[in-house]
Amino acid sequence: MSSSAPSDLTDLIARLEEQERRLRLPSLSNDDAWRLGCLIAELAEERGAAVTIGVRRGGQRLFHRALSGTSADNDAWLERKCRVVDRYAASSYLVGTRFRAKGTTFEESSRLDPDRYAAHGGAFPLHVTGTGVIGAVAVSGLPQAEDHALVVAALERFLDQP
Repeated sequence: MSSSAPSDLTDLIARLEEQERRLRLPSLSNDDAWRLGCLIAELAEERGAAVTIGVRRGGQRLFHRALSGTSADNDAWLERKCRVVDRYAASSYLVGTRFRAKGTTFEESSRLDPDRYAAHGGAFPLHVTGTGVIGAVAVSGLPQAEDHALVVAALERFLDQP
């Protein structure tokens, strides 16, 4: 991160990095992925949010749900955001914010095809303690900060469950 980054971006990066350190899973079974996806869907419905939700481990889709009001475009956004998580082992929001803090954009400077990668908020790494990043959980349909916040809220609740 550039030392000339605006303080609001510096603060945001620190907050996003803290979330990633804190929101780590002890394990992730297929049933866990299903429960996490359903939890996101419940939170989205409570908030009246039209989102598409995906949970993947490696190349396998373990959960997918499109709530009313979404379209195939949301599926494409999920894929593009998850590719960023897969490549950088960081949330799509953090990756995009790091580029902005350097005074550029992901699209301008990553050298990656924007039709295949999107560093917009909503995809979060599934980090298993002692193993590393094994997949991603993602939503698409809201402004990027809200997509990211929905995933974070769901992970917090999921980790608080017995």
